[in-house]
Amino acid sequence: MSLVLGIDTGGTYTDGVVFDRVKREVLAKAKSRTTREDLSIGITRVIEAVEFDDLDKIEVVSMSTTLATNAIVEGAGCEVGLIMLGYTPDPKKEIPATCIRVVPGGHNVKGFEKEPFDEAAVREALESMRGQVDAIAVSGYLSVRNPEHEIMVKDLVKEVLDIPVVCAHDLTRSLGIYERTVTTVLNAKLMPIIAYLMKSVRISLDRKGIKAPIMVVRGDGTLIGEEKAKDKPIETMLSGPAASIIGASFLSNEKDSFVFDMGGTTSDVAVVKNGVPRIDEEGAYVGGFRTRVKAAAISTFGLGGDSYVWMDMERKLHVGPTRVIPICVGVSEHPYLYRELELVDIPYGYLLNYVQVVDCFEIKNLNATNVYSDLEKRVIGTLEDGPHNIFEISKRLDTMPNLLNFNRLVQAGVLGRISVTPTDLLHASGEIKIWDDEASKLAVTLLGKRFNKTFDVFLHDATDRVIDELAYAACQSLVNYEGGGFDLKEDPGAWYFFQKQLHPQGESYFKANTNPTIPLIGVGAPIAQWLPPMAERIGCRLIVPPHSEVANAIGSAVGRVMETVKILITPGDNNDGFNLHSAWERKFFQELDDAREYGRKFAEDKARELANENGVKNPEITVTVDDVYATSGDGEGDGDIYIETNIDALATDTPEWEQEEHKEHFFVDTRGRGMTMDD
Repeated sequence: MSLVLGIDTGGTYTDGVVFDRVKREVLAKAKSRTTREDLSIGITRVIEAVEFDDLDKIEVVSMSTTLATNAIVEGAGCEVGLIMLGYTPDPKKEIPATCIRVVPGGHNVKGFEKEPFDEAAVREALESMRGQVDAIAVSGYLSVRNPEHEIMVKDLVKEVLDIPVVCAHDLTRSLGIYERTVTTVLNAKLMPIIAYLMKSVRISLDRKGIKAPIMVVRGDGTLIGEEKAKDKPIETMLSGPAASIIGASFLSNEKDSFVFDMGGTTSDVAVVKNGVPRIDEEGAYVGGFRTRVKAAAISTFGLGGDSYVWMDMERKLHVGPTRVIPICVGVSEHPYLYRELELVDIPYGYLLNYVQVVDCFEIKNLNATNVYSDLEKRVIGTLEDGPHNIFEISKRLDTMPNLLNFNRLVQAGVLGRISVTPTDLLHASGEIKIWDDEASKLAVTLLGKRFNKTFDVFLHDATDRVIDELAYAACQSLVNYEGGGFDLKEDPGAWYFFQKQLHPQGESYFKANTNPTIPLIGVGAPIAQWLPPMAERIGCRLIVPPHSEVANAIGSAVGRVMETVKILITPGDNNDGFNLHSAWERKFFQELDDAREYGRKFAEDKARELANENGVKNPEITVTVDDVYATSGDGEGDGDIYIETNIDALATDTPEWEQEEHKEHFFVDTRGRGMTMDD
C-alpha cells in the first residue's frame, strides 16, 4: 500500500490528504466544512478539493473522526434500553440509558452461573421497552468470565424486538461492571451515528470512483475495518484526537511535547513522550464517563470554535461544552435569519429557561430517534421550511418561548442549534471574515445586552473567557498526565494560584509562575487566532508545524492495524483443573499445559482472523504467555502457588517504511525466550 486518502470528519471541518506512505509525503490536501445534515456532501467536497488527478490509484481510505467523542460530550445518540443480568446498578452512578431493567443471571469469578438465566423475565423486560428505545445494551455480572447469558439475551433481542443489540463482553475484557456497562450503553447510542458516517463516506467514494477499502482510526491510534467500526463505534471514541497526536508528532519531529488540537467542538490535549502518547489502560474518560475503551491518554474539553457562548440564570457567562452552528454560518446559508434576529427585542430582566435570545434551530436528522412527543412533532413542523429563531418558533406555536425546551431533540441529533460561538467572536472583531460577519456583530450585540454590556465590552470579556478556558485545558492536561489528582477549577487553592498565572496584572504582592517545560504543538483550524495569546498567557513555547490544519487526516493516513486477543486461565474450584476465559467462550481443562497450549493457539488464530477482517492478509503475530505465581507464606518458596495465566496475541501490519525483508511469527513463553512457531 502506497497511496492513502486520509480523511478526518470532525464536528466542524472535514479534512482530506493524499499521502504517500513510502515517501512519507503529503501530495495534496484540502478542508471543507462538515455538513452534519448530510455528511456525504462535506466528504465529497473535500475529496473534490484535494486536487489529485489519480484518485483511482488510491489503495486504501483511512479516516478518523470526532463524531463519537463529540456525541458523548454533547449527550447525543439514540435511545438505549439496558438489560442488566444479576446486578442492580447503583442509583448514585449515572448510566446514559433511557430504560434500565434488571433480570436474574450473571456468573461468578470462576465462570459458573451466579443464578439461573430467566428467559421469561428477559422477554417481559424487552416487551416493556418496545417503542421506547432504538437499541439494546446487555451487561451481565462477570460476563468477562463467561459470556453465555449475554449471548442468550442477544438472541432474544433479535427475536423479540429486532433492533440493534450490544453485549459488554464483546467490547472489553476488563473488570468493573459499572464502567463496562457505561461502555456498552454508549456503544449502542453511537451505532446509528457511525453507521451514518460510514454510509456517507462510501457514497462519496462511489461518486469519485474510489473502490478502496475503508479503515477507521481507533482511540489508541490503530486502525480497524469498516464493519468493525459500525459494530463497535465506541472504539472510535477519541479517534480524531488520537489521529491528531500521531499527525502532530509525525509533522513536528518533537520527541517530547504536548499536543493541543482545537477543533470545532472540543479541544483535545495529550502529552507525547519519546514520540508516542501514553495509553490509558484504565480506559478513556470522556463526557463525564469512565469507559473501558483502550485509548491514548487524552484530556478532552468541551471547548472549540463552535462552542456555545451562553448565559445561565444567574447571568454568568459560559463557553461550551455544547457545540452549535455559528450565527455567521447559519445566516450565510439562510439570510432571512438576519431579519429574525433584528426583530428580537425583550427587556433586560426577562430570562429564558432553556435558550438564549439569539438561538435559532434547524432540522438535522429526523431518523435520529423514533420517539417523539406531540409538542416535538409540532416543533418539527414549524421548521420544515428552514431554520428559525426561538421567538419566531414560539410565535408559530402560539406559546411563550421560555416554555419551549428543545434539549432532547438537540441531544438526539434531530435538531441543530444556531447561536453565538468563538467563531462569531472572531468574525465580530474582524480577525477573520469567512462567513457573515455582520450577523456575528448583531448576535454579539444582542447577547451582550443580556449582560447589560456594550458590544465592545462584551466582545472583550467573551474573548478573554475563551482564552482562559483554553489555558485551563492546556494546564489541566499536564496536571492529569502527572497524576495531580485535582481539578484546577474545583480546587480553591489551585484556582487561586492559577488565576495569578493567567492574570498577573493588578494589585498583588506576588505572582505565580508555573510555565510548561515542554513545547506546545498546535494543530487544528482555529489555532492561528486562539493559541498564540493562550501560549503567551501560560508562558509556553508554541510550535505550529506545516500542514497543521490537516494533522488529523495525516495521522489517519500513517496509522497501522493492531489486533489484540486476551485469554485468562485460572484454577478450577478447589484447585481442581483449570478454567479458560475469553470473549468467545469458557472452557475447562484438567491439565494446565493443555489449557496453555489451547489458549495460545486459540489466541493466535483469533488475532490472525481479526487482522484478516481488517484487511491485513499476512499479519505479524506475537503471542506472550505469562504464568503468575505467588510466594508461599513461609517465605521459603519462590513462585510455588499458582495464581493465573495471561495469554496475549498481537497481530499487526507494518508500514512500508518499516518493513523488513523477512517476517517471523513469535511465541514468547514465561522465560522470555523467543522462538519461531516452527520450533
